[in-house]
Amino acid sequence: MSFTEAKHRHPATWIPSVYFAMGLPFVAIATASALMFKNLGISDSQIAFWTSLIMLPWTLKPLWSPFLEMFKTKKHFVIITELATGIIFGLVALSLPLNDFFRYAIALLAVVAFSGSTHDIATDGVYLNVLTLKDQAKYIGWQGAAYNLAKILTGGAFVYLAGELETRFGVVPAWMVVMCVYGAVMVSLGLYHIRMLPSGGAASEVKSLREGMQTLQDVIKSFFDKKNIVWYICFIILYRFAEGFAIKIAPLFFKAARDAGGLGLSTSQIGIVYGVFGAAAFVLGSILGGYFISGRGLKKALFVLCCCFNIPFAVYSFLAIVQPTSLYIIGSAVVLEYFGYGFGFVGLMLFMMQQVAPGKYKMAHYAFASGIMNLGFMIPSMLSGYVSDWIGYKIFFMWVLVATIPSFLVAWFVPFGNPETDDIEKQSNQL
Repeated sequence: MSFTEAKHRHPATWIPSVYFAMGLPFVAIATASALMFKNLGISDSQIAFWTSLIMLPWTLKPLWSPFLEMFKTKKHFVIITELATGIIFGLVALSLPLNDFFRYAIALLAVVAFSGSTHDIATDGVYLNVLTLKDQAKYIGWQGAAYNLAKILTGGAFVYLAGELETRFGVVPAWMVVMCVYGAVMVSLGLYHIRMLPSGGAASEVKSLREGMQTLQDVIKSFFDKKNIVWYICFIILYRFAEGFAIKIAPLFFKAARDAGGLGLSTSQIGIVYGVFGAAAFVLGSILGGYFISGRGLKKALFVLCCCFNIPFAVYSFLAIVQPTSLYIIGSAVVLEYFGYGFGFVGLMLFMMQQVAPGKYKMAHYAFASGIMNLGFMIPSMLSGYVSDWIGYKIFFMWVLVATIPSFLVAWFVPFGNPETDDIEKQSNQL
């Protein structure tokens, strides 16, 4: 497949769309599929375990990231994976009416995870290679907003659509339509990026599998030789540790019957909570988080960002204890949590870009960092269903608050050891 080189494009014409495409498959697996499977009669423990396990490619993606340097341009991989992901979502839709649908749908979503994680590598490669350090900081908020907008639409508007269709046509046809919508959106974005996305750089001099393996070995060695890398790994893993528990169970808690400790919301109401109440808060938080970093510099802003990211998880404890019936109270709690999530998440992304990624293998090392980040998210997500089944929603969300403590410690003590840090901080303060 051959794609013509896009002329110079303003970052605003491609950053929001390509990071929206990055977020959609991740959130579709992490959140929306969990609600889909619950409505189709699968248990919480099975949902949490399998929909977390198939996200493993987002952790393992550094293992094949050097091979993406061997062929074509980063743009090619972005477009091919967007088109492939769209087609596979269509196959997921076709699998839902079948016997043993859970087995087939999980297998197909695992392929989506591989395609989506490969898309992430190439997308971040374009971002890191096309933009200057100053522009990376300038657009990090918009990048986060676009990624999180995918979360809102995937877990909000599309879930609301599923709920409305469920009442008219049944659960299976409703989710078939939604999976097809996911597929159509991804294909449309792939076609858009053929024209609008910059190349992100041509293939490197690596031309054989043997050279690729040697490059991978060098990538791994140089990554773990970085100064303060143990601190960085602890920080990356623990920053989202509590989120890993909360994000998988929250929609299941909203859906569960009130006598089972849940809030007893319908699928449509869950879509309204995320898509209406959460949407503006999420995007606004992401954008303001980027400008907050620009004004103070990442080093000074990081602990505040960590607090904004983790403290709002307390709203789920409040909802589990009080079990309010008012959708406005529930929605207001989600607004607080989503604003804090959006505001704080950009700090982690910029930290990985500017403290961990710089060097000879910028794209591959950023892939390593984001893979480690997803491992820290995936492990608690896999355990969350069993833990919530064991101790119930009230105590579970109290445990989530305990799980935030390590993130505060690492955010406070993590060193800034990259030689380019001082220059980056100066550039950030000039934005």
